[in-house]
Amino acid sequence: MREPKEKTSEIEKTEKPSNFIRNIIDDDLKSGKYDGRVVTRFPPEPNGYLHIGHAKSICLNFGIASDYSGVYHLRFDDTNPIKEEDEYIKAIIKDVRWLGFDWGENQFFASDYFDQLFEYAVKLIKKGKAYVDSLSANEIRAYRGTLKEPGKESPYRNRSVEENLDLFERMKAGGFKNGEMVLRAKIDMTSPNLNMRDPAMYRIINAIHHRTGDMWHIYPMYDFAHGQSDSIEKITHSICTLEFEDHRPLYNWFLDELEIYHPTQIEFARLNLTYTVMSKRKLLRLVSENQVSGWDDPRMPTLSGLRRRGYTAQAIRNFADKIGVAKSDSTVDIALLEHTLRDDLNQKARRVMAVLNPLKVVITNYPEEQTEELDAVNNPEDESMGTRKIPFSKIIYIEKTDFEEDPPPKYFRLAPGREVRLKHAYYISCIEVIKDEKTAEILEIHCTYDPKTRGGWSDDGRKVKGTLHWVSARHAINGEVRLYDHLFNKENPDDGDNFTNNLNPDSLESIKNCKLEPSLAESTVENRFQFMRLGYFCLDSVDSGKDNLVFNRTVGLRDTWARIQRSQAKKG
Repeated sequence: MREPKEKTSEIEKTEKPSNFIRNIIDDDLKSGKYDGRVVTRFPPEPNGYLHIGHAKSICLNFGIASDYSGVYHLRFDDTNPIKEEDEYIKAIIKDVRWLGFDWGENQFFASDYFDQLFEYAVKLIKKGKAYVDSLSANEIRAYRGTLKEPGKESPYRNRSVEENLDLFERMKAGGFKNGEMVLRAKIDMTSPNLNMRDPAMYRIINAIHHRTGDMWHIYPMYDFAHGQSDSIEKITHSICTLEFEDHRPLYNWFLDELEIYHPTQIEFARLNLTYTVMSKRKLLRLVSENQVSGWDDPRMPTLSGLRRRGYTAQAIRNFADKIGVAKSDSTVDIALLEHTLRDDLNQKARRVMAVLNPLKVVITNYPEEQTEELDAVNNPEDESMGTRKIPFSKIIYIEKTDFEEDPPPKYFRLAPGREVRLKHAYYISCIEVIKDEKTAEILEIHCTYDPKTRGGWSDDGRKVKGTLHWVSARHAINGEVRLYDHLFNKENPDDGDNFTNNLNPDSLESIKNCKLEPSLAESTVENRFQFMRLGYFCLDSVDSGKDNLVFNRTVGLRDTWARIQRSQAKKG
């Protein structure tokens, strides 16, 4: 194996709060265990795209190594050629790099170690610690027992070492059909831990592997490949999610019986989010059943979907820091993720104006052919982002919802006889409503403007309560805007195989012929915008083109998490 090089990372180091994993590492460093080294890894299976739950693990594994001036590896657990694809490998690499991590030359595959893993298996057979079993999968399952009842030994458990070696070599050479035999560890069929009841080490899969082709007909199970790959790479701390806690005795058993370098496995609670499913199997089902447009659908919790929707890598890293590391499972309110995103976008997003459901407004006392260039601040949170010019003319568009002919109480937007402020522009007052004679539908509004209020401010001290966004009709560009809601309408949608019953039919609303300020014509997928009063948006990276601008709403402006926190503070 190549010697691991010190990785580089663009992520700025900050003081991290202590947690039980860091405490373990601190103790190991003090005792001199692993000679003061810290080497971690992220071992994804290339059978789907990464999701927000993986991001927590990536940030934890790579972040810890970075903070301790250690090394981190990206290792693909490519041990099941039936489900693995190069597409997934490329997507995983892109996602981890997008999060901000660079592992240098430390990219590995479990398939790099197939020869060594096979030799380890042979060693266990020779020690009498592994055997070839001819029971069917259903029989093995029946023999395994339950949590309350011990398992039953296979009638093939006591095959001789010579017979096991011969059968295992024939398995490797492709002499048997899929599922005809397995190699099992010989441990204890009465163990209270079901993972120790002679677990499978190798199974027969007669399929083409994406890297090794048809060289192999047997492939190691994850529980066998995992620990030995960690050992080969000299990983110090193998950080896993909590479902592997019951597998740790098996992890240790293999390493001890093989008498090889022994990493430390540590488990932490995985990420669970409200209104979200995290199972790759279920996400694949959404894709294959066309419930979504693909793995990168902006409603998906995949990193590619979140990126396309407009999430930033910094926001996801900040979220991982906020939720911290725990020993027990819990569910995080998705409002916290959205709150963290807003905090980041608030600092980065340029404020622009877009009208989604346009209503025509004619300013009757404004000169017919005149156009003004008005100054607009790009981001009040960051003066370095400067200003831009926005055009103003006689006819503008406002939102239909910003006008009421018969307004209710406490309605501060435009209405007959009422004055409002146009952001960055002027005060206007409604003087007439033009309707369709047959349908009574409002076609346009006639207003007057006060030329002394340029910039949206009055020198005479009068105040207005309503401020509206707008777009000059003469200069507006057309675009499509997609408004996203939660993919599921149930807080805990993971209802077994019936989870698709909880899909939200209103998770996507597409609005065409929106009117956008002209500066948006130069948008790129890297840009982030706050459409004033509407939310944060980005250009869609898939469906947008030069003559077809499509913007995705990343998140709305209403901060549910902040409201929850204020409510809890009052109760406290």
